[in-house]
Amino acid sequence: MAKCDACGKDESMPYNCRHCGGTYCAEHRLPENHGCSGLKDWDDPNGVFDSGFDDSVQTGGRSSSGGLLAKLPIDTGPGGPLAYFRGNMTYTILLIIWVTWAAQILALLVGGGALHRSLFVLTPQNPEYVWTWFTSIFAHAPPPNLFHIVFNSIVIFFFGPLVERYVGSKKFAILFVVSGVLAGLSQIGIQIAQGYAAIPGIGGVLGASGAALAIMGVITVLNPSLKVYLYFILPVPIWLLTAGTAVISIFFVGTGGGGNIAHMAHLVGLVIGLAYGEYVKRTQNVRAPNQFQLGGGPGGPGGPGGPGGPGRRRF
Repeated sequence: MAKCDACGKDESMPYNCRHCGGTYCAEHRLPENHGCSGLKDWDDPNGVFDSGFDDSVQTGGRSSSGGLLAKLPIDTGPGGPLAYFRGNMTYTILLIIWVTWAAQILALLVGGGALHRSLFVLTPQNPEYVWTWFTSIFAHAPPPNLFHIVFNSIVIFFFGPLVERYVGSKKFAILFVVSGVLAGLSQIGIQIAQGYAAIPGIGGVLGASGAALAIMGVITVLNPSLKVYLYFILPVPIWLLTAGTAVISIFFVGTGGGGNIAHMAHLVGLVIGLAYGEYVKRTQNVRAPNQFQLGGGPGGPGGPGGPGGPGRRRF
């Protein structure tokens, strides 16, 4: 059960507004019925209602926004093969992660570990390989290790849509990439200080967990009491999950332990998310939903969920 933000009515199947983030009953679900703060951003001169697929109006099955999807030589309209990813950066990022994982497998088969490392792993020996600043965010431990990519994908799947609704797809993508890059660089910074740079093939970092924890940090600031299910079993407020993650990361960074988990990357990503969440809270009029909503789209029933935390790998 959830309470409608407009009338306080208990609603078993609440609706989440994608423009202001509020939770409403059927009577108040439409933006004009709850005084949606996002109405001020509806500046379409043709008065076309937002379909939920994108921030722009569709014409002829092509995007009129002039963005990346509009430049692709395939149909990107609502009925096209990429329709599901229009205006949905979270799932676009998840797609890139799994495509990158497939490319990692191909690199290992063609060129072995050396090629894979030079393309996908941000290393203390070669921080000047600028492309690995970015590829390492989307790359994960290759087969037979499935846990790494699956666990990070689960975190992004549950937390990503919430943050994307607050800040918009473009800012969400920037947050993901910037936090991922800074988290990775911070991890190899420690490894360089530890002398790894002088030992070929030792050290390095890959994985999306720095960015994933930045996403979780934003949610923690905007709605600290949001209930998540630790390993899908134990219900806890998200602030407690975030605090526990921070304590664990600080402990292992201080002791130099933690095995092959990049705790410094976790900590930096989380701090960036908390800072950006505070910025959003102070500068934007957003209201956080009081529960998870599965499926990513507005107007559907919600359900709780969420894992225990991501894991960026180090080598």
